[in-house]
Amino acid sequence: MLRSAAALSAAAVTTLPTQSTQQALGYPSLFLLVLIGALVPVVPTGALVSSAAVVGFHRESPLMLAMVFAVASLAAFLGDVFLYWLGRRGMGSKNGSRWLEAIRDRAPDERLTQAQEKLDDHGVAVLVLSRLIPAGRIPVMLACLLAKMPLRTFARGDVPACLAWALTYQLIGILGGSLFKEPWEGVVAAVVLTVLVSVTPGLWRRMRRTAAS
Repeated sequence: MLRSAAALSAAAVTTLPTQSTQQALGYPSLFLLVLIGALVPVVPTGALVSSAAVVGFHRESPLMLAMVFAVASLAAFLGDVFLYWLGRRGMGSKNGSRWLEAIRDRAPDERLTQAQEKLDDHGVAVLVLSRLIPAGRIPVMLACLLAKMPLRTFARGDVPACLAWALTYQLIGILGGSLFKEPWEGVVAAVVLTVLVSVTPGLWRRMRRTAAS
């Protein structure tokens, strides 16, 4: 009996620090990757948030889910604001900037025109929608830059946008995690769902163009 109790105690001692270490490393990594993804839109930040949510769901840890939400939304917000600040500096510079050029390159004329129309109709509220629509963030950001929107106004509109974005992808992760018993299966399901969410609008637009032509 004593041996069993000792074995359980030893297992608990060795397990808890491991989870704590993983969380201590995981949150800064999630923050950094989402921040980089906001500045350089090549990192699949939605999939990262969904995967982290799967882990939190399987550990039945509301605190972990809350931390993932807070870290992801904060990193997305800081990345957006910093990129917008760099874009404003580029707009005011005679020589421009590579950040402004990167924003322009990722905003096709058709998408930019649509973003400008939505910005005129809805104001900063369009930022929420731009964060939820795949590839919608950069055209709207460029539209805000061309409209010379103050940084403070952009930041105020970007807060609910980043909160809605983090919540949406976290719910995708929870959905994926609830479908499977094993965490890795839930992660795969969450990534697949995230990819489908990202790819479907683009495929739909291509189908409409093909049908129109």
